[in-house]
Amino acid sequence: MTEVVETRTTVPTSPVGLHRVLEPHGVLPQAAWRLDADPQIRADEVRVRVERLNLDAASFRQLSDKNNGDGDAVRAEVLAIVGSRGKMHNPVTGSGGMLVGTVEEAGPDSTLGLSPGDRIATLVSLTLTPLRITDGLARWDGRSEQVPCDGHAVLFGRSIAAHLPDDLPAELALAVMDVCGAPALTHRVVAKYVAQGRPPVVAVIGGAGKSGSLALAAARRAGASRLIGVVPVTHEKTALEATGLADVVVLADARDPVAISEAVAAAGGPADVTVVCVDVPGCEHGAILSTGNLGTVVFFSMATSFATAALGAEGLAADVTLMIGNGYAAGHADFALDVLRNSPGARTLFENKLSSHTGAVHPPR
Repeated sequence: MTEVVETRTTVPTSPVGLHRVLEPHGVLPQAAWRLDADPQIRADEVRVRVERLNLDAASFRQLSDKNNGDGDAVRAEVLAIVGSRGKMHNPVTGSGGMLVGTVEEAGPDSTLGLSPGDRIATLVSLTLTPLRITDGLARWDGRSEQVPCDGHAVLFGRSIAAHLPDDLPAELALAVMDVCGAPALTHRVVAKYVAQGRPPVVAVIGGAGKSGSLALAAARRAGASRLIGVVPVTHEKTALEATGLADVVVLADARDPVAISEAVAAAGGPADVTVVCVDVPGCEHGAILSTGNLGTVVFFSMATSFATAALGAEGLAADVTLMIGNGYAAGHADFALDVLRNSPGARTLFENKLSSHTGAVHPPR
C-alpha cells in the first residue's frame, strides 16, 4: 500500500540533517546511533521510493562471515539494523552503502534539482540516510551486496544524488556509483605526479574488484607509467589479466606485509602510488611497505584502521603520504561512469560480478 505523507514546512530544519538525529543529540546523522525515518519531509528534503540498496563490500563481507553465509540470517540482521537505527549503518564496520530509487516528493526549498519521477542514485552513505524498509526484503536472498527492496529514504538539503544514466542498466550504474570516489581520487593523485614530470608506478591492491578495476582504468587514463594489480586468488588473477587493465598482475595476500611488498617489487615496484581497494582488515602495513619513499597510499577500504596505518608508517620509518579515500569529489559520478564506458575491461569485470551475484529473487524461508 502506498503511504500517504505530507510535507512539513514549518518544522525547523538543518541542511545537514541535524533535525533527523534521535540519539545522541548534537551529532551529525552519520555519527548518530538512531535517525528519524519518518516519511513526512521538511521543506528542503526529498523523499525517495527505494528500489535497491547496494551494501558496501566491507559491511556485506562482515555480515556474511558472521552468519556463515546464511542468507536468511544476513537478511534478518540487515532488517534489524535498519529497523533499530533508522538507517543502514553496520555497527561493526561503521559503513553502509548507497541506494537507487525514484523521487516521490521534493520539498519546495530543496536545492538538489530533483523532481517527482526522477530515477536517481544517492551519492551519500546509507550510514547517514534516513531509511525505512516496508517489504521485509522478501525479494533478496541475503547472498549479494545488491538488495532489491521497497521502502523510502530521505535526502537532506545538503545531500548528493545523481540521475541514473539511460544507457546503462540500473544495477550496473548503482555498482559503479557505489565506488565512484575511487577512480576520481586515483586520477587526481596520478595526474599530479604526471604534471610534475614523474609518471608514477601505481599498485592497486584488490585490482579485480569494483573500485580496484576503476582505479586501474583511471590511473591509466591519467598517465601512470606502470600499473600493477594485486589480487589474492588465482581466478581473480586470470580475470584481471584478461582485461588488460594492469601491466602485470601478481598474487599476494595483502595481510602479509612482506609477501605483498616483495611481489610488488618484483613486478616493477616499489609503487609511487598504492591504492587499497580491499574489503578485509589488516592490509595497512603491506600497502605502506609496497610504497616507495615519498610515495602516496590511498585507502579506499572501509575495513581500514587508520590508526594502524598512521602508527604503522611511523614504526616503519616510512615517509609516505597517507590519504583517506573520500567518497566524494566534484563530478565523481559522471567521471566514474565515463571510465566504465571507455574501459571494456572494467565493464566486463563489473558485469561478470553482477551476473554471478544477482541477489536471487525468492521469498524468505
